[in-house]
Amino acid sequence: MSGARPARGTSRGLSRRALVGIPLAVAAAAGGGFYALLRRMEAGRYDPHAVDNPLVGHAIPEFAALPAQAPASIGFGSADLRAALQAGGRPLLLNFFASWCVPCRIEHPQLMAMAAAGVPIWGIAYKDQAADAAKLLGEDGNPYARLARDESGRVSIDWGLYGVPETFLIDRAGIVRGHWAGPLAPETVRDEVSPLLRTYA
Repeated sequence: MSGARPARGTSRGLSRRALVGIPLAVAAAAGGGFYALLRRMEAGRYDPHAVDNPLVGHAIPEFAALPAQAPASIGFGSADLRAALQAGGRPLLLNFFASWCVPCRIEHPQLMAMAAAGVPIWGIAYKDQAADAAKLLGEDGNPYARLARDESGRVSIDWGLYGVPETFLIDRAGIVRGHWAGPLAPETVRDEVSPLLRTYA
């Protein structure tokens, strides 16, 4: 014997309560998240660039040699990165960028300054037209010791890229030690990037 069917009025009442309850639950969750964000800001623990990347603390991902991006004559892959790190005996920065990326232009002076100070920086042009990336570097300067392009974005996925620009600090053993999502500001270079470079020098 089947159970008694609920009265139509009761069913409608439940539906109305559910429709009202869902937005309230969403608003409560958002409010809780905003409160937690405010507490982190008050405590000085909020960093808008602190996007977790699973590669930090692990070896660089394997990837075949990417094609060159002008003005470079040859591209590079993971084997080239490891060889340069071992030969150079110092960490380097790997920077993903694109000519169509406005924040990339914002951080470009920081990259130029670090390159002028002797920091080795390798670049990967992300889903960019080769001519457009070459024009950007021709106009704003080229901070990259080695330069390749990831037209398909496949290698960038292996690096866990959220967007561009993104920068990784890799130590002499080929381990990722730092990650910055978004443009590098002068204070980020001073307070985070430079100390890490010294730590793993």
